[in-house]
Amino acid sequence: MSLAQVHYISTAPGDAEKTAGRFTAVGPGVSQALLAEIEPLVGYALPDGASHRPADAELRSLPQAFTYAALSDGSRLVGRTAPARGEGPAPVRFHAHAVHIPSGVPLPGDRLPVEAWRSPHWVSVTPVGGTLPDPLGALPPGPAPVREGLDDFAVSRGPWLAAVLADLRRASEEAPAGGPVVLVERQNADVARWLGLAAVTLPRESVERLTFTTYTRRPGSSALRVVGALPEDAAAAREAGLRVHVCADRPPVDGTPDMWARTVARVWRSRAPELFQEARELPGDPFAAGPLAVIALCNGVALGPEERAAAAGWAAERPYALDAERIGRLVEALASPGIDDRTGSEFDAVGRLFGALDGRCPASVTAPLAAMLVTEAVRGGNGSLELPRRDAFVGPDGEAIAGVLGPEILTELESGAGGARPVARTVQLLRVARLLGVNGTELLPGVVDRLAPALLAEASEEPGSPAFAPALLELLDEQFDVRTALLGALDRIAPEAPGAVARFLERVALPFTGTQALPHLRMCAEVPGAMTTLGRDRTAVWHRVLRAAGLSPFAEPLVLRTAVGLVWEDRAPTVEEARMLLEAATSDAHRAAGTWARLVDAALGAPADTEDATALAHDLLQAFPQEIGGRERAALQLLDLCRDLRTGAPEPGWAEQVRTLRDRAEPLEPAVQERAFTALVERLLAPDRPGAELYDFVRSDDAELIAAYDRAARAEPTRTRLRTHPAYAADCFTHWTAHPHAGAAWTTTAAALLDEVLRPAVRAMTAEAVAEVEETVGRTGSSGRAVAFRDWNRSSALGRLGRRIAGRVRRG
Repeated sequence: MSLAQVHYISTAPGDAEKTAGRFTAVGPGVSQALLAEIEPLVGYALPDGASHRPADAELRSLPQAFTYAALSDGSRLVGRTAPARGEGPAPVRFHAHAVHIPSGVPLPGDRLPVEAWRSPHWVSVTPVGGTLPDPLGALPPGPAPVREGLDDFAVSRGPWLAAVLADLRRASEEAPAGGPVVLVERQNADVARWLGLAAVTLPRESVERLTFTTYTRRPGSSALRVVGALPEDAAAAREAGLRVHVCADRPPVDGTPDMWARTVARVWRSRAPELFQEARELPGDPFAAGPLAVIALCNGVALGPEERAAAAGWAAERPYALDAERIGRLVEALASPGIDDRTGSEFDAVGRLFGALDGRCPASVTAPLAAMLVTEAVRGGNGSLELPRRDAFVGPDGEAIAGVLGPEILTELESGAGGARPVARTVQLLRVARLLGVNGTELLPGVVDRLAPALLAEASEEPGSPAFAPALLELLDEQFDVRTALLGALDRIAPEAPGAVARFLERVALPFTGTQALPHLRMCAEVPGAMTTLGRDRTAVWHRVLRAAGLSPFAEPLVLRTAVGLVWEDRAPTVEEARMLLEAATSDAHRAAGTWARLVDAALGAPADTEDATALAHDLLQAFPQEIGGRERAALQLLDLCRDLRTGAPEPGWAEQVRTLRDRAEPLEPAVQERAFTALVERLLAPDRPGAELYDFVRSDDAELIAAYDRAARAEPTRTRLRTHPAYAADCFTHWTAHPHAGAAWTTTAAALLDEVLRPAVRAMTAEAVAEVEETVGRTGSSGRAVAFRDWNRSSALGRLGRRIAGRVRRG
């Protein structure tokens, strides 16, 4: 082996070179280009406040820069720059002694660069005459191994360990981001100790990439990956945007998120650095926390919950990587009763580990994990745990833990807080009870009666499949009695909330394909497919859903309620659909199912122009005389009266009856009121209307009814009849002038109808037709009434004549 040496010394003030220093001796093979790279690496600046003429002790206390650098040609440089006694105008100068390591050539003895930190080879003067001895064949280490004292140093730097080691790991990557990591210590030897910690901790290939210097005044301009600095230079390094660790100041408050680094720090504080090599022998990423955490736990190192979870998770993925002894020690560490800070993620990882070891290891080995899991499931409320199999607790171990946890499980299941208890919690308790052989048969009916509505409520609060679904399905698969009871409870709920049950079944595929009848659940499961296939044909959907029940509504009326609720959950049926429902089942079935109220809603909610609504109202009054009452009964009677007004002979007094029923039905549906008013006024405008009914109508002075009469009288059918039927015009004239002392609403309306409706109609008649109107008025009324018609008609003619004369005068 041949290692060329390089010596460099700072220039004194007044030297002719005008440079910071000069090479005083250069070994063979080091080119001028490499010297240009080396010069800034071996430079030195005294710290602030250093004495101009230091005593020997002060000179020895000044920082030394121990440097390891990679050069552009692939070669490397290891060297030390130290202050030295000068002469004349430069009482303190610096001297650099370095060794050039060719590319691909290791250090002598295959040592790491940091091991040459305290090597006796380093000198502080250039050989006499500037000539170098033969190239080095060895670079002996310091008087003590680099590991010596690192345990104490690591403990003293405990608060900084994880953060610094995390940054040193990142700095050792092949292409690290950002500038150098800055380690601020009062003694540059402590920076070397940090590098010694990294050399022991990191894999060799990472350590060899970790270029460094233990001291510099200009961290921001350094091309090395790790630099040491004194406290007075920390602020400048921060301003340069570098990662700065001031290990000579107050400990940091925030921890590092790097789990590997936190695990490394715990190992160092436990003074067990030999575990790093042991962990590197395990498979996986060298910087994953899992392998090191496993080895640490197996060797009694206390770790935090995240690190323990990493160990359990790694071992669960690679159970073959650990021998029986290590598995036993790992299980013992994870299940230690002295741990009180376990988290949900740790329990989940332990559950996965138990699943990986179950069947691979004896039950005696995995029993502590099983006990730990079920204890957490009962006392910790962790509903996401992977529970062990039932045979994990066979024998005395199972009896012991069942004796402890069984009473707690039964007490909680029996409590009436089931409605407030999350579904996942109830499911977990039931599963653990079976796992431990706890008998809860007597409690089961009450438990499922509380669990069934809670399932629907929780499922409605979140989209998609609810979080409790996998555990629930496992419970139903494991326990036939729970499945039977719970499905029965849901089937009983379905008639009251069929839509909620149907939506739940879309998200959670419950297993009800067995021998249980469950007609309502089967209907709820059928409706999504029926709606997809049959679209908007709700009648067809209803028939298909009802067939899915497997029961006739005559035999079980509640299936009628469920089917109607599923198809018409958020709306009333149309009149046609309601008539179909009424014909498809007897009134007794509708009465028992309570679906008659939906039929009433259909009749009262129908648009005003739906002809069958009145017939439906008539049928409903006949079918449900005792059930329909109050406002709804009056509204249906009003519709039924509309039917008689248009197609039959209503009982006398129908004008007053419309008003009475309207008042009883308040608040009346607008469409029903419009239909009733229209039927009434059309009947009052008919040629054969009873005079007594019109008299009652006029004397009521009901503004809303009179306004409806006015609209109907102005409609085109009435206007046409007035123009073409003199007898009808005479009849309207008689009635519109027969009640001069009625209320203000009728008086105003009648006057307007005479002037704005009847007068234009008479004006459009022939003279013979007008004479017929006059003659009819006199015949059906009196001679005075005929005279009144002539005067009314003449006033119109004179009005026209007067307007013609006035027009001529204006034109003249």
